[in-house]
Amino acid sequence: MQEQPDGLIAELQAKNPKAFERIYERYSESTFGVIYSVIGDKHVAEEVLQDVFLKIWDNAESYNSSKGRFFTWVLNIARNAAIDKTRSKAYKNKKKNLTAEYFVDIIEEKTNLSSKVDAIGIKKYIEVLKPYCKKIIDLLYFKGFTQSEASEELDMPLGTIKTRNRNCINKLREILTA
Repeated sequence: MQEQPDGLIAELQAKNPKAFERIYERYSESTFGVIYSVIGDKHVAEEVLQDVFLKIWDNAESYNSSKGRFFTWVLNIARNAAIDKTRSKAYKNKKKNLTAEYFVDIIEEKTNLSSKVDAIGIKKYIEVLKPYCKKIIDLLYFKGFTQSEASEELDMPLGTIKTRNRNCINKLREILTA
C-alpha cells in the first residue's frame, strides 16, 4: 500500500473532511481485512470498521510519523479494536448461541493464514518466514491471541514465544526495508 503524503495526513489532523474521505477510501478495505480476520463475522467487522475510522478521526493528531508509518498506526487501531470487541461481554454472550455452520468456518479457517495475510497485502513477505514465525504471527496478530495464550496453544514456554515473536517481527522489518 502506498504511504500517504504528509500533506494529506496534516489535513486529516486539521479535521478536513475531504482528507478523511480520501484516507477512508484508501485504507478501509485492508483495515476491514484485519478486523474480519480477528472477528470472523462480517456484520460485526463492519461495525468495528466504522468505530475504527471514528477513532482515526478523533485521534488523528496523536499520529506521529517519527514513531512509524501511518498505515501501521491505522492497522494497530483496527487490530486493537477488533480484539477489544471479541473480549467484550456483549460479543461473548452473542457467541454463546452459535450455529454449527460457524464452527465449520472456524475449523476451515484455523490453518488458513494465507487468505488473511493476502487480505492486507503482505502474503509475499510472510511466505519467506520460517514456519514457526508464520504460526506465531498468525496467532498473535491475526487471531488476537495474547503471548500467554499463544504459549499454551503452541506448547512453548512464554519466553520462547516472546523471543521468537520479536525475532520474526525483526525479520519482517528487514524484508520490508530491503
